[in-house]
Amino acid sequence: MTNISAPQVGSAAPDFKGQVQGGGSVSLQDYMGRKLALYFYPRDNTPGCTRQACNLRDNFELLEMSGIDIIGVSDDPIEKHKKFAAKFDLPFPLIADTDRSILSAYGAYGEKKLYGRSFMGIKRMTFLIDESGFIKHVIKKPKVGEHAEEILKWFSI
Repeated sequence: MTNISAPQVGSAAPDFKGQVQGGGSVSLQDYMGRKLALYFYPRDNTPGCTRQACNLRDNFELLEMSGIDIIGVSDDPIEKHKKFAAKFDLPFPLIADTDRSILSAYGAYGEKKLYGRSFMGIKRMTFLIDESGFIKHVIKKPKVGEHAEEILKWFSI
C-alpha cells in the first residue's frame, strides 16, 4: 500500500476542480483572495462526518464573517452529497471526488489502520489555504465536534 505525502505548510496548495452537490463545479482559483478551509472526510451520513459537517454548519456565519470559506471533499458520488447536504442543511459545497484525484493530490487518501488491520481509505484532515493559495496550516486529526473553532484558531495565528 502506498501513501502520498500531504503538501506541507508554506507550499502552494495543489490546484483542484471538482463537481459539487448544488450543480456546477468549484476550483481553487474560485477562492483566490479568500481564506479557504478544504476539509477531507471519509463518508456522508456517518456519525463522525455528520458531527463535523454540522459543527461547520452551526458556525458557518462566524466563519463567513471571518472571511473563511469551507469546502468538503470525499469520494462519495454527487447524489449522496445532495442527500447529505439537504438532510443536514449544509450551506457549503461538497466535492464528489469519485476518481480520488483531489484526495490523492492532498495526501488525504492512503493507508489507514483500524484494530490492527491496514486498509486504503480517506484520512480526515483539513488544509487551511491563505488568500494567495498557500497552505497556512494542516489539521491532521480534526476534532469533529470543535472543527470550526480549530479553523478559526489557526487562521487567527
